[in-house]
Amino acid sequence: QVQLVESGGGLVQTGGSLRLSCTASGRTFSSLGWFRQAPAKEREFVAAIDWSGLSTYYGDSVKGRFTISRDNAKNTVYLQMNSLKPEDTAVYYCNTGYYTTRFVALGSWGQGTQVTVSS
Repeated sequence: QVQLVESGGGLVQTGGSLRLSCTASGRTFSSLGWFRQAPAKEREFVAAIDWSGLSTYYGDSVKGRFTISRDNAKNTVYLQMNSLKPEDTAVYYCNTGYYTTRFVALGSWGQGTQVTVSS
């Protein structure tokens, strides 16, 4: 069983940047995805990356602004978020899974990390 811990969230102004981290313990993992959930909204896919780091996937709302990467030596996946907008405000979660036509999350959801973008 892999345990994932999200970190790096915070309060930032519109146009600012944040870098989120998802660190795994317990065992290595292959593909990993980031999701987010805003109040009263469904959980939304943000980005995913395969084990090699060569294949990445993004939700339409973050393409060109967010970048997912990983450091397998540190068992960590990063989400660099630039040009943040108020609509990016949400709790961000990471999860293991696989990508076919969409990312299918397989693990349990953790606490997430709150990102708040002020206008």
